[in-house]
Order: sequence, then C-alpha cells, then structure tokens
Amino acid sequence: MSFRSSKNSDNIVPLPGRRALVAPDAASLSPVLIVLHQDSSTPGRVGNALRALGYPLDIRRPRFGDPLPETLDRHAGAVVFGGPMSANDPDDYVRREIDWIEIPLRERRPFLGICLGAQMLAKQLGAQVAPHHEGRVEVGYYPIRPTAAGHALCSDWPERVYHWHGEGFQLPDGAELLAEGDDFPVQAFQHGHAFGVQFHPDVTYAMMHRWTTRGCVRMDSPGAQPRHLHFEGRAVHDVVERAWLNNFIAGWIVRAPHAVLLEAAE
Repeated sequence: MSFRSSKNSDNIVPLPGRRALVAPDAASLSPVLIVLHQDSSTPGRVGNALRALGYPLDIRRPRFGDPLPETLDRHAGAVVFGGPMSANDPDDYVRREIDWIEIPLRERRPFLGICLGAQMLAKQLGAQVAPHHEGRVEVGYYPIRPTAAGHALCSDWPERVYHWHGEGFQLPDGAELLAEGDDFPVQAFQHGHAFGVQFHPDVTYAMMHRWTTRGCVRMDSPGAQPRHLHFEGRAVHDVVERAWLNNFIAGWIVRAPHAVLLEAAE
C-alpha cells in the first residue's frame, strides 16, 4: 500500500482559540449524530466533550438496524467511531455507512471519523484502505507528527496518541494531511468540514481496560505493545491528548452553520 501526502494548506482555517470553549445557550443547540458499531460501544471522551459544550447526542447503531438520517439539517454534526470490522468488509451496513458519509460532505456539516470512521471517510473520498504491507499494527501509544497544516489548524498536538488498528489509508485527493506517523503515515487529515483521525482520543480509562482484556489477541500482532505499556503510556501522555481533544472538538463543532445551531430553539 502506498501513501500520498498533500502540501496544499490553502484551505486550512485555524480552529478558534480557547474562547470557543464557551458554548452557546444549550437550548439553541441541535444534537450531534453519534454512529457506533458495537452494542457495548460508547462515545467516550468525545461524547463527554460535546455534552460539556451543551450538545445533545443522537446515538445510533446502524449495524443493529438503526437508520441514518437522510439529511443533517437537524444535526449540528456527525461522528463515526471505530470498531473491529474493516471498511473493506462486504457487509451491507458497512457499505451503507460509507455511502451515507456523502451527506455530511455535500451538506458541509462538521464530520469527524475516528479510526474505522476515518477509514470510511477515506473510502468515500476514493482513497484505498489496506493493512500494513508487513502485517504490522498500532495497538498502544505511538508518536505522531503534526504537519505545517496541522500546526496551522491547532497548536497543541500531543506527541503520542492511543491507537488500536491494523489497517491504514491513503490521503484522499483534495484532502490536507494534518498529522503523520511511521508505520501508518496518514494519521489525521481534513477535507473541507470533514476530519479523520487514525488514533483514538475518545478512549476512557474504562474503555482501555475493556479493550486490552477482550481484545488481548491483538497484542500478539507485530508492532503491538504489551498491555502494561498501554497504562504506562496513558499515565504519561493522556493529559495532553485529552486537552487536545477538548480544544479540537470545541473548534470542530462551531463549523456548524448558524442556522443549524438555532433550529432547535424554533
């Protein structure tokens, strides 16, 4: 699998500063659509950050029959989370989700894809999703390097972030590379109002316990870190990653059109 990068940062608009953390009146906010892929999944710290800003969450699990909206006119944005499946799987719900991402892209709503969600976004935009050519994975904490465009967007990127994946993706045509890595070069990108991150800033302490217990087989894969290093890494790197996530979410969600923010109050 080959990875490509873009150096055109003309479409990068910096996320608002800390003043953006002051949310509008909660009564005026439309919900954020949350797409999860397992019955036990939660929106984790992304959900916590959105609730802290006053946004209700509309949680749906298409894998188990929940419909996705035909428009995001009544939503402030959408987040598609990770899961153990692949964006290349032939399951109908996987294909439907990838096709559905065309709606937030067309309507220019804030969209965030996390891990599998980022891979689905990349596929919707025409990029290839594939395993590492040597079978390596990222399971644990690994370094990322923000690009100039990433620094222009926000300045407080963490040095290491939490990962749990065995596939990566090319940078889609027309997208801007925001952060890169070693085994999986494309770690974060932006395409208009849509963002994709390969890592998992959403993971809570409880989620890390659950993943490293139920998914322990993944820690036998090439490149994976043993369980104890996950918790050692969290003690060192989590404060910065959590602060980055809160600032990122606050700047990402205010890209919603003003009319959407006011709709719930009408």
